[in-house]
Amino acid sequence: MSAHIPRKRFGQNFLVDQGVINDIVSAIRPRADDLMVEIGPGLGALTEPLMKSLNHLHCVEIDRDIIARLHKTYSPAKLTVHGIDALKFDFGTLGDKLRIVGNLPYNISSPLLFHLAEYGERIHDMHFMLQKEVVERMVAEPSTPDYGRLSVMLQYRFVMDKVLDVPPEAFNPPPKVDSAVVRMIPLPASMIKVKDPARLEQVVSQAFSQRRKTLRNNLRGLLEQADFDALGIDSGLRPENLSVGQFIAMADYLAGQS
Repeated sequence: MSAHIPRKRFGQNFLVDQGVINDIVSAIRPRADDLMVEIGPGLGALTEPLMKSLNHLHCVEIDRDIIARLHKTYSPAKLTVHGIDALKFDFGTLGDKLRIVGNLPYNISSPLLFHLAEYGERIHDMHFMLQKEVVERMVAEPSTPDYGRLSVMLQYRFVMDKVLDVPPEAFNPPPKVDSAVVRMIPLPASMIKVKDPARLEQVVSQAFSQRRKTLRNNLRGLLEQADFDALGIDSGLRPENLSVGQFIAMADYLAGQS
C-alpha cells in the first residue's frame, strides 16, 4: 500500500517512536473488555498495540484515505471505523464507561475537549496526546501563568494529570512544538456543584478576557462591589488568582439572582 502523505488541513503528525508508543499504551492499560474509542488513528501507531489487548476497538477518523487503509488492514470484527469529524460524532451512541484515546490534531484540540466534556457521565477516562502548551494550561494551578479559561472549564469536570512529555522527533513529520499526554477522569455528577454551566462559562470567559486587569474591571456589569463583598472575594485580584471553586461561587451567585 502506498505511503500516506500527512495532510496539513487535518493537522496530521503521525507518531512513529516505538518507545513513546509503548509508554502511552502502558499509561492507558487497555483491558480486553474495555469499550475503547480512538480518535484519529492515523497510520495505526496506537491502534495496533491497543488491539492486541482489546476484544474490539472503535475509531473515529475523517480522512477518507486513512479510512480505506483501516478497512483493508483490520477486520470489522476487531475494529469499527466511524468515518466522521470527531467534533460532530455522538459518542453517547457507543454506550457507557467509554475509554477514549487519541493523538488529537492541534487545530481542533480545545473545541474537541469541550465537545467530549458533554459526555462526562458516559466516560470512564480519556488519554490524549496534545500540544504540551495546551496540557500545561489544562492542569495548571491558580496563580500560575498557564492558569486560565481552559483550566477552570475542564477542572470543574475532570481530574487531570500530565502523564508524559513527547518530543517533536517522535512524529513524522515533526511538529514545531513539544507534545504531552494527559489523563482525564470525569468527576462523578454528584461532585459537579454548578447550578448553571452556561453562567459559569460566561463568568470565566469575561474574567479572563483581559488577564492583566482585575476582577472588578473585567466583571463590571456582572458583579458589583457589594456582590464581591457578599461572596468574600477580593475584587482587586486578577482572574488567575481565583480557585475553580471561587469561579463556581460567582456563577452560582449570579444564577441565584436571575
